[in-house]
Amino acid sequence: MADSGLSPGLLTGSVWKPAPGVGTKPCQSYSLVVYEQEGVFIHSSCGKNDDQDSLIAGTLRVLEKENEVVVDWRPLDETLDTSNILCAGKDSSSVVEWTQTPKEKCSRGADRPSSYEAEWDMVTTVSFKKKPHSNGDAATHANGESKWSFLFSLTDLKSIKQNKEGMGWSYLVFCLKDDVKLPALHFHHGDSKPLIKCIEKHVALSESPHDERVLLVKTQKSLSQSFENLFDEPSYGLLQKWKKDPYVVTMGKFSKVTNYIVGSLRSSDPSNQRRPPSEMADFLNDTIPGLKINQQEEPGFEVITRIDLGKQPEVSRREPVSAEEWAKNMDSEGRILDVDYIKRLIFKGGLCHALRKEAWKFLLGYFPWNSTKEERASLQKRKTDEYFRMKLQWKSVSEEQEKRNSRLRDYRSLIEKDVNRTDRTNKFYEGEDNPGLILLHDILMTYCMYDFDLGYVQGMSDLLSPVLYVMENEVDAFWCFVSYMDQMHQNFEEQMQGMKTQLIQLSHLLRLLDSGFCSYLESQDSGYLYFCFRWLLIRFKREFSFQDILRLWEVMWTELPCQNFHLLLCCAILESEKQQIMDKHYGFNEILKHINELSMKIDVEYILCKAEAISMQMMNCKELPQTVSEILGIENSSVTPDSDTGEDESGAELSCPTSLYQSISTPVIAANGTRDGAQQTAETQSLTPA
Repeated sequence: MADSGLSPGLLTGSVWKPAPGVGTKPCQSYSLVVYEQEGVFIHSSCGKNDDQDSLIAGTLRVLEKENEVVVDWRPLDETLDTSNILCAGKDSSSVVEWTQTPKEKCSRGADRPSSYEAEWDMVTTVSFKKKPHSNGDAATHANGESKWSFLFSLTDLKSIKQNKEGMGWSYLVFCLKDDVKLPALHFHHGDSKPLIKCIEKHVALSESPHDERVLLVKTQKSLSQSFENLFDEPSYGLLQKWKKDPYVVTMGKFSKVTNYIVGSLRSSDPSNQRRPPSEMADFLNDTIPGLKINQQEEPGFEVITRIDLGKQPEVSRREPVSAEEWAKNMDSEGRILDVDYIKRLIFKGGLCHALRKEAWKFLLGYFPWNSTKEERASLQKRKTDEYFRMKLQWKSVSEEQEKRNSRLRDYRSLIEKDVNRTDRTNKFYEGEDNPGLILLHDILMTYCMYDFDLGYVQGMSDLLSPVLYVMENEVDAFWCFVSYMDQMHQNFEEQMQGMKTQLIQLSHLLRLLDSGFCSYLESQDSGYLYFCFRWLLIRFKREFSFQDILRLWEVMWTELPCQNFHLLLCCAILESEKQQIMDKHYGFNEILKHINELSMKIDVEYILCKAEAISMQMMNCKELPQTVSEILGIENSSVTPDSDTGEDESGAELSCPTSLYQSISTPVIAANGTRDGAQQTAETQSLTPA
């Protein structure tokens, strides 16, 4: 190993210490390099141009000494070519561009548009630019060595935070015992798992009960104590927070509470006897007034007479709709020829990513389905003007004015807090001063001007993030978000009417689907299904990977095959987990923990297949209860036992009242998520209607 002095800012152990004197060669004392990885980057915002981030390439090593093991990261000497890395350049365009731009054109205020939007130059907006910069941009000390070098002993390590799988580069954040957090290390040229395996040879790591992405260095401290340290408040305080603001508790802490919350909800007396189900129901009813879900004292008692729904059919899914298929279904003026048919295709397979920017505008209602290209261009021009007028309203508020407007001040504070933690592992939003984050902030602030009564409620940033990611345009993203919020508005209203209604409706559907499972949940104080609160509030945004959410949402936006399809998705997930929950006799605590740990582990195609199969079961049930018919928007008179089941004996092409499956030949993805090769047939019918 080449000799190299430590930098003046070297982190040794858990405190910052000056580097050894001249002539000191600390690496000579290391007896063995047990791990080495190049291409490990620090993403800093200390570049020469404050409009861009610097990426500092380095080498990470784990070294064994006689009496300790240390982790060492130091930058490379050679220049890094980052011409393909996105960095931010601020200008007056409302459009997020992805074209490579010469460095001299990326300065602040450059590339001003000559379009009608120029009058809004006073409103700061941002755009993405690809711009080369070198490792030389990183801040250095007088001796030429980077201030970012660090070194610590594993005896000082407290925890390691990992990124979510499948979302951007793999990265790790080391936290030391005195709560010093080191800069995030991004593994551009490999995976961080080998490093974790290496560290596990020297210290015992365990998954945090509060966050599955965090690995804790095991200590003698008991698990129950860790919950107390996490919240630093008595059980009563957590209950009061839930009752005061279930949104914040759900979004911020439900994924972290397992044993802790059950101690809050159950009796604290030494005998630790179970609280009666009726008392648990009363607690939830106080929390969400109007939430009335039956809690049965007898586990075997059923409110709804058992109805045989028959066997769940095996359903099919197709490949995503291609650009060619989309174009074939448009006339020369840009009108969609067969709206119902294109919706069926999207429901069955989703969209290829290249189509989403255009198709989502139709699915969300921003573009009318029967509009021409010319009409849509005119609409966009009007909406651009309207958007910037609203944006100017909050942009022009002075600090003195804001001091006298507590609601606007509170909205801004909450938005800034949430934006800084929304999808930060996604390349579109990662790093400091990311232009994607600025757009996220500006759109949410402008929405407060659009709907000041609602303003901003925690969770709305989760709904906007994928829309902005797809649109890559501030104005289009705003109006699509407005349309999405029209659907989701009741979820975020103060009285929580939307959440009450959905939880009650979900209870009805699940009881019809499996009354025995419902009774079991009730016997474990879980019949009110409050663990589904986050699923419903932000439409599964934190349960699936980012790319899977794009697929799931576009399928739901078709409004097929029935109303409230998202509730059937909840049923599909719960039914998939029923066997394990019941076979292992999970109680309240275990059910909560198990459901929380499903996050990022659910197969989206499997769940879509299963939910569709459930919808077919219910649509073809001749004794469907009136309540369920109303929830799904099904007319009882149209649901008959002799509905055409198609030619496929497996039931894969079973028809339903909406004629969802007519004229679509698709490959079969079975309920286990596998694809039947024999069924991978090509589309045989033209998309153009006869």
